[in-house]
Amino acid sequence: MPYKPIKKAVFPVAGLGTRFLPATKAIPKELLPVVDRPLIQYAVDEAREAGIEQMIFVTGRGKTAIVEHFDMAFELETTMGERGKDMSVLEPTRAVPGDIITVRQQVPLGLGHAIWCARAIVGDEPFAVFLPDELMIADPGGTGCMKQMVDAYDTVGGNLISVLEVPWENVSSYGVIEPGSQSGALTEVKGLVEKPAREKAPSNKIISGRYILQADVMRTLENQEKGAGGEIQLTDAMAKMIGTQPFHAVTFEGRRFDCGSKLGFVEATLALAIEREDMGAEVRAMAKRLLG
Repeated sequence: MPYKPIKKAVFPVAGLGTRFLPATKAIPKELLPVVDRPLIQYAVDEAREAGIEQMIFVTGRGKTAIVEHFDMAFELETTMGERGKDMSVLEPTRAVPGDIITVRQQVPLGLGHAIWCARAIVGDEPFAVFLPDELMIADPGGTGCMKQMVDAYDTVGGNLISVLEVPWENVSSYGVIEPGSQSGALTEVKGLVEKPAREKAPSNKIISGRYILQADVMRTLENQEKGAGGEIQLTDAMAKMIGTQPFHAVTFEGRRFDCGSKLGFVEATLALAIEREDMGAEVRAMAKRLLG
């Protein structure tokens, strides 16, 4: 059965980035670089690999620099061209007109509310959601997280979330799925449990920041029901869709870095720098020197 293709993605980027102050006082956290690419660029590149054509940024005050990152920098490009500099490095930052659309989340009422703010642009189409703080890196020779999910969606349709397996002692820090039948990397989702105690956790598969959702979720979110923390939670809206239409989890073949935390950000930077052909050997030698 052919399903509507996934051509739109929502990026909730209105957060204040308080964990990274003072670095994020004037710079959006999504523009903090992991080696030499900002977090938002990794997410957009992943979306493009999956065939997504329209990026919807749900922004807040002080986040215009995110949009400018994907605009043409006339002065910069002119100067680089005059000096004979290689401009291919800027190619991923250039957006075709209409590729980038922004909407404003005026009040921080939660992730579910941020997604709901994009309802007019999403319309009645299925769409993807990217949490840029979650940096998802494919295994060598593999495809990105969203491409793996889109490939699964083309088979089963409905709603999908990305998951990763973690040690059982860590499940209480995450939202996990209640699994049903499983086929390879695809697991039927029977329920979603937020931060369960280890002894009550239905699985060790954690929800990891990538989603494919049907437009029906917007009609659930429009009720503006508040959940944990007094916020409108996307997880609550997704849970109401389980049992009414297909809902699966895709176990991502790759690595996840929690760049919403300082330690996760440093880990991601070190891990990706070590793997770079142009600096990996020097970074390893540097780490050895620092460790004595």
